Amino acid sequence: MTRKTEHQLRREVADVSALLWDRGWVANHDGNVTARLPGGGFVATPTGISKRLIRSDGLIVVDATRRVLRGRAKPFSELGLHLVVYGARPDVGAVVHAHPPYATARAVAERALPCFLPEAVVSLGAEVPVVPFTAPGAEAERALGPFVAPFDVVMLGRHGVLAWGDDIEQAFLRLELAEHLAKIASVGAAEPAPLPAPLLADLLKKRAQAGLGPDGRNR
Repeated sequence: MTRKTEHQLRREVADVSALLWDRGWVANHDGNVTARLPGGGFVATPTGISKRLIRSDGLIVVDATRRVLRGRAKPFSELGLHLVVYGARPDVGAVVHAHPPYATARAVAERALPCFLPEAVVSLGAEVPVVPFTAPGAEAERALGPFVAPFDVVMLGRHGVLAWGDDIEQAFLRLELAEHLAKIASVGAAEPAPLPAPLLADLLKKRAQAGLGPDGRNR
């Protein structure tokens, strides 16, 4: 996890928020972004504001109990999902949630997304799974829990996409790649053919050698 100042993280959270809006991956007040502060706490987007309007000085800082430490706005309702990730993965420095259309369409249909491009396997693993749909809040947080260690990006059933990484850039790129795969799968004439099993195994080995995924983190 990259150590950055609060000022740097505020700027990055604001920049990615604007990028999510610019890509058309959020609407209304959708989406949220957080980054872990080196000394504890998290920079977070506030509730009830378009990502188009997010500014670094309008962000808030919260702790692991969801208490606002700095800032006047309120935290977003899905903060608990981010905290589940941070609690299970000390290596994670940022979490990004959005509703990119193609991946969200699969999430609504509760269809897992195989990583059918070799380079995607190295970045994301064998698939982007679907966390089963539940009521928002504590139930959704419990449902997410088992997916945090094995994966770095998931589709939330009937909801959207949640990605995490060492820093904001990596978390965003993982979300971006999931949307890219979902778009390719959508515009094709049929569901993409799976990679041959021996090649998939070799790619997962390369993923671990790169320090990615559960096997890579445990090396």
